Amino acid sequence: MSVHLLAAPDGVHLSVAGGYVLGTGRTVPTVAALLALVGVVVGGLALARSADRVGPLGRRAAAVVGLVLGLVGAVVGGLHAANAAGGLGTGNGLAGAVAALVLGLAGTVVAGLALARCRRAV
Repeated sequence: MSVHLLAAPDGVHLSVAGGYVLGTGRTVPTVAALLALVGVVVGGLALARSADRVGPLGRRAAAVVGLVLGLVGAVVGGLHAANAAGGLGTGNGLAGAVAALVLGLAGTVVAGLALARCRRAV
């Protein structure tokens, strides 16, 4: 028995205008890149704010959320890039995986700096 955590059923495709098809090969890294982008934004807000609150979260909680989202984006993007067949432009999601990896690493660094600043301030 095998378990597929991020697998979608075969044949699932979303057609958009202009004949562009968004299949599972592009969906997973795109979602990972979006999560990593949210991690960069939340981590950046936690780093930039001098107040104790970042929206509904405290600064420390926002830094942890940014760190987790950055790590998830980096890991999923790296795994997808390592397993992608073909190169850029083949429809396998390699560009999204690279974007997720880069944004995930950036989010991890920014949120880690925010978390270190929170610990130093206590």
